Amino acid sequence: MAETKRLTRRAMAFVLAGGRGSRLKELTDRRVKPAVYFGGKTRIIDFALSNAMNSGIRKIAVATQYKAHSLIRHCQRGWNFFRAERNEFLDILPASQRMSEEHWYRGTADAVAQNIDIVDSYDVDYVIILAGDHIYKMDYEIMLREHVESGADVTVGCLTVPRSEASAFGVMAVDDKGRITSFLEKPADPPGMPGDPDKSLASMGIYVFNWAFLRDLLRADAEDPNSSHDFGHDLIPDIVRRGKAMAHRFDVSCVRAEGAPAYWKDVGTVDAFWQANIDLTNFTPELNLWDNDWPIWTYSESVPPAKFIHDEKDRRGMALSSMVSGGCIISGTEIRNSLLFTRVQTNSWASLDHVVALPYVTVHRRARLTKAVIDRGVVIPEGLIVGEDAREDARWFRVSENGVTLITQAMLDARAASL
Repeated sequence: MAETKRLTRRAMAFVLAGGRGSRLKELTDRRVKPAVYFGGKTRIIDFALSNAMNSGIRKIAVATQYKAHSLIRHCQRGWNFFRAERNEFLDILPASQRMSEEHWYRGTADAVAQNIDIVDSYDVDYVIILAGDHIYKMDYEIMLREHVESGADVTVGCLTVPRSEASAFGVMAVDDKGRITSFLEKPADPPGMPGDPDKSLASMGIYVFNWAFLRDLLRADAEDPNSSHDFGHDLIPDIVRRGKAMAHRFDVSCVRAEGAPAYWKDVGTVDAFWQANIDLTNFTPELNLWDNDWPIWTYSESVPPAKFIHDEKDRRGMALSSMVSGGCIISGTEIRNSLLFTRVQTNSWASLDHVVALPYVTVHRRARLTKAVIDRGVVIPEGLIVGEDAREDARWFRVSENGVTLITQAMLDARAASL
């Protein structure tokens, strides 16, 4: 363990948080995907940042690009407790044409390449490249230790997935020692794992490098006119062909309760986002947000406790199988199987069933909402019914493939103007 702690002191986490996340539709119109709210009070990026901090990494950089203001503000407010005098920090690295007046970040690898001088100034031996847009709990110390002990050029974090579902991922073929022998992007016939042909190893987009090796690799890639300057498309396949790439299995480093499955989610669609949030209301959710040993850190507003008022027939403030955050006022509303973020206010004779309501939503009287996602700050008008007539819902709102209705204020304003 002493050696592991020494390794983390010599490592930094570089979080890639510039991707829009267009499959989340209007949820990313005003914010980048890593800044999207999740789980009642956190944002998606908090999982990667918390994993790094809980793993003992105190040097973190976050590269931003698309509509980054919400993300930058969140990091400044919620992650400003690092102390430079203790040689710890969280730096924001916006795309700023540092290398060229013609290019922002051209790809995931280019986001690191444009900041080589900054990473050099951190004086680290190892760099852990992380995606800032996935939900999971992982001890990076374990992966870093494997990387150093194997002498790999790169170690790739890999999920164990059913082979029948692996075509949606970049898939690793590995030998019996875990060395990656090929990398296949969304293959029609994914390779199975040694000893378990019904499972495949899919890339998580997490990479561990020795910084000296990666620095040289990035400089060479930056000069290659045929490269898309991306880790998954260019750098990792090249190392697999010419160097030593090792696979690290997420099952080994996933932080979870004893006997629980390894939890990792890409909440990149409205359906996946809704489902992952609603899953938290289950009796025993697979993702444990109540774990004091591996907390998910975030910015927390100073708000009063949630309040439930009225106790009359058909006008009772109540919530069953639900999560209700601080600052919420549930006034004569029946809430079931729903997740309410900070400062949601609901009014009498309304009902919410399987609803994810982002912060500062107001639901007026007699509204009836089922299987919906409500964007931040939306004001639901009195008597609105959603989730009972898919055709009517689709006239005004976005209805997903699985019947989840996404509601934004712009949609409601357009509806009001047309009625």
